[in-house]
Amino acid sequence: MDQPRAATDGVAEPADRQAIESPAARASEPPRAAAPIEALTQALEDLARLPASPAPAALGAPRSLDIPERGRPLAEAAAELVREILPRAARSDHPRFFAFIPSPAGAASRLGEALTAAVNPQAGAWRQAEGPAAVEAAMIRWMADAAGFPVTAGGLFMGGGSAANLTAVAAARDAKLQPEKRAEGVAYLSAETHSSVLRALAVAGFLPGQIRRVALDAAFRMDASDLARLVAADLAAGRRPFLVVATAGATNTGAVDPLDEIAALCERSDLWLHVDGAFGASALLSPAHRPLLTGIERADSLAWDAHKWLFQTYGCGALIVRDRARLEQAFSLGADYLRDGDLPGSAPNFWDLGLETSRPARALKLWLTLQTMGTTAIGEAVAHGFRLAAWAESELRRTPSWRIVTAASMAIVTFRFEPSRLSPEQTDALNLEAARRVESDGFALVGGTRVEGRVALRICALHPDATERDMRETIRRLDAEARAALEETPSRG
Repeated sequence: MDQPRAATDGVAEPADRQAIESPAARASEPPRAAAPIEALTQALEDLARLPASPAPAALGAPRSLDIPERGRPLAEAAAELVREILPRAARSDHPRFFAFIPSPAGAASRLGEALTAAVNPQAGAWRQAEGPAAVEAAMIRWMADAAGFPVTAGGLFMGGGSAANLTAVAAARDAKLQPEKRAEGVAYLSAETHSSVLRALAVAGFLPGQIRRVALDAAFRMDASDLARLVAADLAAGRRPFLVVATAGATNTGAVDPLDEIAALCERSDLWLHVDGAFGASALLSPAHRPLLTGIERADSLAWDAHKWLFQTYGCGALIVRDRARLEQAFSLGADYLRDGDLPGSAPNFWDLGLETSRPARALKLWLTLQTMGTTAIGEAVAHGFRLAAWAESELRRTPSWRIVTAASMAIVTFRFEPSRLSPEQTDALNLEAARRVESDGFALVGGTRVEGRVALRICALHPDATERDMRETIRRLDAEARAALEETPSRG
C-alpha cells in the first residue's frame, strides 16, 4: 500500500498554535460552548440510572416526535432523548445480550466515536483529512496482515458487513466479467451464507437464475465437492462462474466453511473468492483459534466488522481486498469537482475505492481501542467468547431434555428443549416462550432461529465481561421457564 506523504513539523503556524492552546483564548469562547458538554454529562448520568438489563427498558413508540416550529433548549431536548427514546432499545452491549451478533463496544471506542464526531472530518479524501486517512490506511494494513494478505492489499471502512459484501460483489463482477457477459455470470453460496449477499447480488444486477446454492455438509459448512460439481456443470453449459462467497463464522450456527478447499477450487477455475468474516474474522487475532480460518489468506476479499468481535460501536465495518487496484477499477470514476481532494504522493482517495463520497472517519475509534488494549488483550478477549459458548454447551449437556442442535462454534451454540409429550410445533412454541420469559425478567436476551426447519434457541456470546456464571445461570433460567411453560401446555392430541 502506498504511504501517505511525510508529516510536516507542525499542524499550524506557531502564532496560530499558541492561540489554539492558550487558556485565555479558550476562556474567551462564547458561553454556548459549554452547553453541549453539560447536556452530555447530564445525559450520561441519566442513562446510568436505567435498569441494568439487556432488554429494552421501555416498549412502544415514543409519545411525540413532532418537530417544533421554534427551537427549545438543548438540555431539555437531550433529556427527552434519554427519557423517552433511548430506553426503547435493547442493549446489545450488555454482557448477557446473546441474540443476533452482539456489539460489546468498549469505553475507548465510545470515546473515539465522540471525539471523531466532535471534529467531524470528511474522510473521503486525503487532502480533507490527512490524519484520519492515515489511520484508516494503517488499520486496513493491520487487518490485511492479520489475514495474511500480500502487500498489494488494500481496502476501506464502511458501515458494516452488508456494505462490504456489496462492495466485494461489485469488485468481483468487474474483475471477472466483461460488461457484455454479465448475463452469463454465476455466483455460488450456501444456505448459511448471510442474506445480505443475496441482496448484494441483486443490486449488482444478477438474477436468481445466476445464483447457485451449494449443499451443506453435516457441520453446516459449504460442501466443497458439491461446489466443484456445480461449477463444472455451469462451465459445461457455457456459463461463466465468477464468484464464490464462503463464510468464516455463519450468523446462524457459527460454522466456518472449508476455506482452503474452496480457495484451491477458485484458483483452479479462476473464480473470485470472497469470505464473509463479518464477525468470525476476529478469530484471526486469537493464536489458539486462528487455525480455524486456515485458507482465508488465499481469498480475494474479506468482510470484517469491527463493531462485532473487535468491541467497537456500530458502523465500523471493513472490506479488505487482495489487490487494491480491483476496487479502483470498480469504483473510481473521477469528477472535476473532486479534484481538489487529490493529494500528490498519497494513496488513492477512499472515495475512489467504494460507494461513498462523503464518509465519516470510522477507523479512529478502532485505532484508539487498539492503542489502549494492545493486540494481546484483544486476542484474549476474542478467545473468551469461545469459552463462553463452551460453558453454555456444557451446562446444556448436563440438563435433561435439552438437545444441542449445533455444538459451540465461533462463540455460537444452538439448542432446543425437547420434552417427549409435545408435537414439534408445540415444542417450537415452547422454546420461544422460554426465551421470551427470560428476556421479560431482564436477566438475559437469548435469540431464536431455525435450524433444519425447526426452532432452536441460539446464544452468541462475545462480551469480555460475561462470566461462566452468566452462561450457566442463563441456561438454568431457560430450563426453569421451559418447564414452567410445559406445565401450562396441553399434550398433543
